[in-house]
Amino acid sequence: MIITDTHTHLYSEAFDEDRKEMIERAIQSNVTRFFIPAIDSTYTESMLQLEKDFPGHMFLMMGLHPTHVKENFKEELKHVETMLNSRTFYAVGEIGIDLYWDIATLQIQQEAFKHQIKLAKQHKLPIVIHSRESFDEIFEILEDEKGDDLFGIFHCFSGNLKQAQQAISYQMKLGIGGVATFKNGKIDQFLNQIDLKHMVLETDAPYLAPAPFRGKRNESSYLIKVLEKLSIIYNKPIEDIAAITTQNSKDIFNI
Repeated sequence: MIITDTHTHLYSEAFDEDRKEMIERAIQSNVTRFFIPAIDSTYTESMLQLEKDFPGHMFLMMGLHPTHVKENFKEELKHVETMLNSRTFYAVGEIGIDLYWDIATLQIQQEAFKHQIKLAKQHKLPIVIHSRESFDEIFEILEDEKGDDLFGIFHCFSGNLKQAQQAISYQMKLGIGGVATFKNGKIDQFLNQIDLKHMVLETDAPYLAPAPFRGKRNESSYLIKVLEKLSIIYNKPIEDIAAITTQNSKDIFNI
């Protein structure tokens, strides 16, 4: 059984004391493929080091996270562009709009999001979308950009059924993680109305640990808890769900 974590911040400072052991725990739990989203230029070196330390396991993205879209965002976008031109990445991400932390930066977040969608199209790459309290704003941009060259993942999907269907209509997979295991997460109430072909698994480690670890540091090995929840929702063996979602990740990341 191969399990794929399509979104994990393994370079995070939260893992500085036990990064190697934590990653080895995940690999021993059959989580053997890790997709690493970018935040900003300060993390690039750590991401490249992960790839060197765990060859064959790490798949890097490049992008500017919406909460890090600040006054210097144009310089950061140049860094994204330079990196995309210099080597292989598997997605432009994580990118998008976050109105939970800062509404004042909406305009420059929109500008950065649109610019990075265009970069993804140029490089024929998927986008990985961060959306927090911003579904309407995200969908407005996706509507303008939709086409055969727009595809990707709605990371950490936590919307309703209608929003899930709208995301899928833009050739987006739904990133399903710890929220599916929360008592008040709500997405578990309608997921069985969506075909598994539209889903990938993720942890967003070190954030959003699934039950029974909720509130603690998340890590990639905990993805098995998300699998177990989906196994109940879909009434399928976890091996089948792991196989389907891993194949979905290969399709979206063109591997």
